[in-house]
Amino acid sequence: MSEISAETSPFRIAEVVLDEEDFVAANPQIEHERKVAAFDLIEENSFRPMNSQGGPYRLRLALEENRLVFDIKNETGSEQGRIMLSLTPFRRVIKDYFMVCESYHQAIRTATPSQIEAIDMGRRGLHNEASQILKERLDGKIDMDFDTARRLFTLICALHFKG
Repeated sequence: MSEISAETSPFRIAEVVLDEEDFVAANPQIEHERKVAAFDLIEENSFRPMNSQGGPYRLRLALEENRLVFDIKNETGSEQGRIMLSLTPFRRVIKDYFMVCESYHQAIRTATPSQIEAIDMGRRGLHNEASQILKERLDGKIDMDFDTARRLFTLICALHFKG
């Protein structure tokens, strides 16, 4: 049996784009997190849309009519699916996540290491909660691993950031 690496697996995201109409240039910390999440996502992910013969995939994330949109194409541009999710299940956790992230960035400047660590643990906990919500909402539509869901959640937050 041959091993399939993340780079050769047909069930992976090879390119991710945030819809430019929704994307707002963020502060340097959020912009850095977005770039790192996108880079990490492309480097290692597991992404398998149901009823697709394989990719690699080009994924466009957007917000349309108060919904999160996953536009999925393969490398040749062939449609592989369009999934729209209600944002309602994400609203509270995204709001809380932004508040904790702001506290974290403020704490870095003035708080003790133990205070920073406590805030960061809360931030990671919210990130994990949102990632699990994303996996559950996509169940039966897209199969992905937890790390892929975490990186996608970071990019979803970038779509929500309004400066």
